Amino acid sequence: MPDFLGLMKQAGQLQAKMAEMQAELDQVTVEGMAGGGMVSVTMSVKGDLKGVRIDDSLVKPGEKEIIEDLIVAAHADARRKAETLLAEKMKGLTGGLPLPPGLKLF
Repeated sequence: MPDFLGLMKQAGQLQAKMAEMQAELDQVTVEGMAGGGMVSVTMSVKGDLKGVRIDDSLVKPGEKEIIEDLIVAAHADARRKAETLLAEKMKGLTGGLPLPPGLKLF
């Protein structure tokens, strides 16, 4: 029975560490860029879009579709960076143990 109690204690500690990490991740942002930096987006690691910056040279009549495509590409870049950062944080938290495929914590 002592082993079970030890496991429960470790589970509680892991849960507390995950709560700390979630609070920390609320403060972390990443920036994604497209078009050689002409369009950038800032988002939280959890995927909330925080801001968009478009270079003035892109704002020309008839180029709205290009700008929209670049925003989507910049957001995808930021999302990939966020997922990489989250995976690194989780790896450190779980001691390198891989999480089951498809398990989403955020």
